[in-house]
Amino acid sequence: MAKAKTNIRYKKSSPASHIHIALTKKNYMIIGLGIAIIIIGYIMMAANSVDGFLPTVVAPILLVAGYCAIIPFGILFKDKSILVEESSDTKNIQTDKSGNIAAKSNIKTN
Repeated sequence: MAKAKTNIRYKKSSPASHIHIALTKKNYMIIGLGIAIIIIGYIMMAANSVDGFLPTVVAPILLVAGYCAIIPFGILFKDKSILVEESSDTKNIQTDKSGNIAAKSNIKTN
């Protein structure tokens, strides 16, 4: 007996239009702050004291804060002024009845 051919169609994965990662000046400043805190943590950890407070307590806290909190926050931070501009751009786009995008124009026709 021959097997019947089945046509399996998979959905084409379209790129997510709502994901927009654009780093601004504020993002780079936050990431730079995280890198500076990480460097300070490594400098404190390089102290020669084994039983000291800075190398055993403060330095690991700074490193974890820099790697796990500040740098990811800098990457994921969205500036509110950019969000306002994007939302005003999307309000100007209109669609007609068939779902096609129709451009708004300010030109008066006679």
